[in-house]
Amino acid sequence: MSEESNAVLETPRCYVRPFTSVDIEAFMSYRNDLDWMKYQGFKGFTRQVYETTLLNPQRVEEGSQLAVIRKKDQVLLGDVFLLQKEDDFWIGYTIDPSYKRQGYAYEVVHALIHWIRSKGDYVIKAGVEKENLPSINLLEKSVFRRMEEEDDEFVYVWNGG
Repeated sequence: MSEESNAVLETPRCYVRPFTSVDIEAFMSYRNDLDWMKYQGFKGFTRQVYETTLLNPQRVEEGSQLAVIRKKDQVLLGDVFLLQKEDDFWIGYTIDPSYKRQGYAYEVVHALIHWIRSKGDYVIKAGVEKENLPSINLLEKSVFRRMEEEDDEFVYVWNGG
């Protein structure tokens, strides 16, 4: 069975699937880069913590971290986070700095929106640190609008109709 057959969703250049043990080293490389991860949680942990969290079954109702894999060479590009809370779907995304500013996050965010909308009429939200301008720009480009401030973050809601 190919890794791609486990995909939750696909984009033209990548797919999103559950993590495998092969992904952990690359995941640790960018997640433990504390300068790169300054606006993110779930960072700076040991291999054991990451394996326990990522390799065990996850439910979107409790928060689910998924791998973003480039199709052409099976490289881990980053990860996404999904959390369903009643009528809300929260999304998060992280790209390895080696692959930043190549459109992968934008591509995956749009695939996430499409996937969530196929599941029902959910409000799609994303939280972003106030200083994280690249993420704010991505959300605004993806038709999210800032709604409120919560726990020192801006909360954005998808407004694409």
